Amino acid sequence: MKLIERWQCSGRRIIHSLRIFNLREDRYLLPRSNREAPFFILESPDWVNIIPLNEAGEVVLIRQFRFGLETVTLEIPGGMVEGGLTPLETARKELLEETGCRAEEWEYLGFVHPNPAFLNNRCHSFLARGVEKVAEIDPDESEEIEVVTTPLEQIPALIAGEEITHALVIGAFHLLGLKDKDREK
Repeated sequence: MKLIERWQCSGRRIIHSLRIFNLREDRYLLPRSNREAPFFILESPDWVNIIPLNEAGEVVLIRQFRFGLETVTLEIPGGMVEGGLTPLETARKELLEETGCRAEEWEYLGFVHPNPAFLNNRCHSFLARGVEKVAEIDPDESEEIEVVTTPLEQIPALIAGEEITHALVIGAFHLLGLKDKDREK
């Protein structure tokens, strides 16, 4: 069995910088043809997702308009890691801003690569237990958020029924399911 090796990068340059990402062009030597070709990468900070559970066993979800789809989606709170914060510090901040809630207990569930074909970042997922409302929501100027709760047991039906379609949110719930299976062992 042949193992694929890392390709050789012959050059890299930033084409354009925006607030949430840089567009970068990398040039690689193609192993089969020995020809050089360009590939385009979005350099982005890491992201976080939070599965907030209140004492009643309900997940605190948010509805918000998403520009890429031009529709309202049902998601868990999350955001970009920036300003020198750690993923956990960012998760605490995003939970408070987007839901007005704080959590007693935090558990790191793991990370996924959102799309390694053209993104270079990770999305870290956390479980926040003992969530309770302590403030009004404080969304960014470009966000309009509605906070809703649903029992954790109903999440698979919301995913199967295509009410929750955000791949990173589904990934976070999958990581939670893996942790739950580990706990059962």
